[in-house]
Amino acid sequence: MSPALPEGEPVPDDGALPGWVRPAAPSGTARPGAGGERAFGVYVHVPFCTVRCGYCDFNTYTSSELGGGASQVAYADTALRELDLAARVLDDAGLGGRPVSTVFFGGGTPTVLPADDLARLLGGIREAWGLAEGVEVTTEANPDSVSPESLHTLADAGFTRVSFGMQSAVPHVLATLDRTHDPRRIPDVVAWARDAGLDVSLDLIYGTPGESLADWRASVEAVLATGVDHVSAYALVVEPGTRMFAQVRRGELTLPDEDDQAAKYELADALLSAAGLEWYEVSNWARGGQTGPHASRHNLGYWRGDDWWGVGPGAHSYVGAPGAGHEPEPEHAGVRWWNVKHPRAYAAALEAGHSPAAGRELLTADDARLERVMLAVRLHDGLPVADLSARARTAVAGLVADGLLDGRAALRGQVALTLRGRLLADAVVRELTD
Repeated sequence: MSPALPEGEPVPDDGALPGWVRPAAPSGTARPGAGGERAFGVYVHVPFCTVRCGYCDFNTYTSSELGGGASQVAYADTALRELDLAARVLDDAGLGGRPVSTVFFGGGTPTVLPADDLARLLGGIREAWGLAEGVEVTTEANPDSVSPESLHTLADAGFTRVSFGMQSAVPHVLATLDRTHDPRRIPDVVAWARDAGLDVSLDLIYGTPGESLADWRASVEAVLATGVDHVSAYALVVEPGTRMFAQVRRGELTLPDEDDQAAKYELADALLSAAGLEWYEVSNWARGGQTGPHASRHNLGYWRGDDWWGVGPGAHSYVGAPGAGHEPEPEHAGVRWWNVKHPRAYAAALEAGHSPAAGRELLTADDARLERVMLAVRLHDGLPVADLSARARTAVAGLVADGLLDGRAALRGQVALTLRGRLLADAVVRELTD
């Protein structure tokens, strides 16, 4: 079961943004080199999967879990209705002139939809706002949900990047995770994607019950053997309400301890770094690092506080206020809103001509500052010490002494994690926030 949506204030039926939302002047949250207003990205949530994995608590559904009004066949048309609404809402707020810098199709498994449907959705984004020169367009995919033909269709439509959910190269680990693909297929799908002209990322999960350190090494080495330029590696988190949580509670599965997860992270970092992939966010490595051509620019937009519109059931959106990050601070620093979760309710709202938003939150300057610290500290480049509150600045020296922050970076006025700090990133964030 996916987590409940947050509580928030109501959103007007037409989805209109608050009256104080206006085009942004140059702000402290703008991407370096952007030269003006914040970059704008679009996220498209495709809530369908062939099989629901036991550890997954995302807002996803198999065909057997859905009723009428939420079919995969109609989904592209439904999401295009939200894109039409989004274009109107942003135009009315004076924010419609920005071309889209990044697009990310996530889920779920976006590639369970026909490639032509994904191409139509990208066409809808292009029609609504235009695509910036050098736009990054990513789709997530399962290794068994693509073909050479479908990948070529996506590339021809303007997709530039594919992120495959590999998770492991070891069959018994994949079985525990309820993953359906054959790990021997990974080199093939990477080759197909590259032949289509797509950049490729592989996603891994470590800390699965029953996974040994040797299993994990085999998975990382299998990734490196493909020669991909981007890798994500996430620690398995078993959330309440999932099938795996129930298996752990019944004693059918045993989760590894923190030392096991730390050892696997350190091994991954050592192997990936030796192969020329630099960490740029706690769970992400790319050739060229944070400023190189293979880092996920869409995800960097989240971590840096850019604006984005989230399309689809349960998707979140964010628009920052003009002047956020500058003195004098504005009363409001941004607005975040989220759609209803179930695909059937989402489709019904749009078919009735209403916004599918379930609620929204108006962020204060303190809210925005807290989120900036929580997100930016996870990046390789970190954030300026000056961006911290007065109390948090006094904690920096102690975190350096504890080996969690880089001392040389601190002398330059930057907060940057060490390897040990990455392992304890949540604890560092707690020390640096009020």
